[in-house]
Amino acid sequence: MRAIVCGANGAMGRLIQAALGPDRVAGLVSLDGENGVARTFEELGPCAADVIIDFSHHSAAPAVLEYAVAQKLPVVIGTTGHTPEEKQAIQAAAAHISVFFSGNMSLGIAVLCRLARQAAAMFPEADIEIVETHHIRKVDAPSGTAKMLFEAVKEVRPQAWANCGRSGEGRRDKNEIGISALRMGNVVGIHEVHICTPSQTLTLRHEAANRAMFADGAVAAAEFLVGKAAGLYNMEHFLGKE
Repeated sequence: MRAIVCGANGAMGRLIQAALGPDRVAGLVSLDGENGVARTFEELGPCAADVIIDFSHHSAAPAVLEYAVAQKLPVVIGTTGHTPEEKQAIQAAAAHISVFFSGNMSLGIAVLCRLARQAAAMFPEADIEIVETHHIRKVDAPSGTAKMLFEAVKEVRPQAWANCGRSGEGRRDKNEIGISALRMGNVVGIHEVHICTPSQTLTLRHEAANRAMFADGAVAAAEFLVGKAAGLYNMEHFLGKE
């Protein structure tokens, strides 16, 4: 498998290149154009690749997808914070090519989502709170991973709604799931799901030791995607049936 890396000069782009190894890097794109890297896909042009891995910025999604569809290449999207229009572009592209779209590329987070869903089903009356912590440079809140966790719980609690950054007066609604975002220091990423009944509290927690796990997950997702039929895929497809 040979991949085009979009966002190649960013921290994640460099980690992905390291995870791939030089023999599996087919092309590099980065808006800054530094280190001789193509600034745009037009500048890159067609190249012998099997997949695109995008870890640039959510606003780049339309350009990435346009190139991917034109070149008939599957694409792994590892960015978060997409607008409704960008999400529509992802859905539209998935009608023509295979697209792997996940708010987090960590296998551990995929397992956490599955466990959160199972716990929510086992404790249907429990209060559930999600807390995520990231470094001060992260711009979107709540994180894409926190949203994934909420959606996982919502699968077994259809009436659930997200209360992001609770403030003001008012009792907690039985169907609400609080989502809190902390931004401090250089924290790579910590996600906790608290499931609380009147008699006990279950806390599920995942902590990222370093960003290399996201690169490893993105490469594994790319390997999974190559050869797949057109459609939208995520970590649940990667993990397989429960």
